[in-house]
Amino acid sequence: MTTIVAIDGTAASGKGTIGKAVAKYFNFAYLDTGLIYRAVAKLSLDQNNGKLSEEIAISVAESLTINDLDINGLRAGIISEAASKTAEFKKVREALKNFQKTFPEKYGSAVLDGRDIGTEIFPNANVKLYIDSSPRVRAERRYKERILLEKDTTFEKILQDLIERDERDSKRQNSPLRISEDAHLIDTTELSIEASIRNAIQFVKFKIENS
Repeated sequence: MTTIVAIDGTAASGKGTIGKAVAKYFNFAYLDTGLIYRAVAKLSLDQNNGKLSEEIAISVAESLTINDLDINGLRAGIISEAASKTAEFKKVREALKNFQKTFPEKYGSAVLDGRDIGTEIFPNANVKLYIDSSPRVRAERRYKERILLEKDTTFEKILQDLIERDERDSKRQNSPLRISEDAHLIDTTELSIEASIRNAIQFVKFKIENS
């Protein structure tokens, strides 16, 4: 039986780290769906002199391959912001929906993390997790990551960007970020990453054993 673990949550909440750890523990394939939108945003900007175009973004999304997720620069702040805006384009989301849906068909049991995996992409997933944390804690984590790549970044800017992204993701018309009624919530505000991973693995194991 193919098992699908759908992990949704806010930016910098730890869902990617948790998702990778869960996938490694159960020997499942792993897909960071946020990279899909980052890749589309990056390639779109590259093709249009740094300006985001819905038409170009749609074209890029329709021809995206798994290898595009390995291009350099996908974690840059400007790409993060552009990816969130790209995700608002309905036809881009439609084009990438098939990319995500066919992933388990190609690779078997899988862990996918993003913002609408359990609500839109795989509403019937075997296991659903929702990862969240306070904006300030998430900003601290993101700042530690980004300061190594962008020396001119500031904690205040990252915090404001996260707050704005939360609002944009939760209020967008197409597939807004929300917690599914049957998802297991893990709040990582005061949890170590090790404790958060243990929590996730225990829940996934329970769901698999009782399915």
